[in-house]
Amino acid sequence: MSHSSMLKARRKHQKTKKVLQVAAKQAKRRAKEALAGPKKERVKKERVKKEKVPTEKVKKVKPTKEELGKQEAKKKSAGAEQKGAS
Repeated sequence: MSHSSMLKARRKHQKTKKVLQVAAKQAKRRAKEALAGPKKERVKKERVKKEKVPTEKVKKVKPTKEELGKQEAKKKSAGAEQKGAS
């Protein structure tokens, strides 16, 4: 028997052995599934989409001259207090 024909025979044996192993594995798996019984179906929960509530944009109201004057007076008095404290 030549070397090449020996390699061919070896490859053929490997292929048939692999086919038999796969068939045995599948048969074992099928037997296990049959023994377990029918599969339970999963019930998917429906996703609830959250509705986007449109928010109203609040317009900034510019303070009147009177209010601006009050704010500046507060700032000045607060600044004077800090200077006096240090």
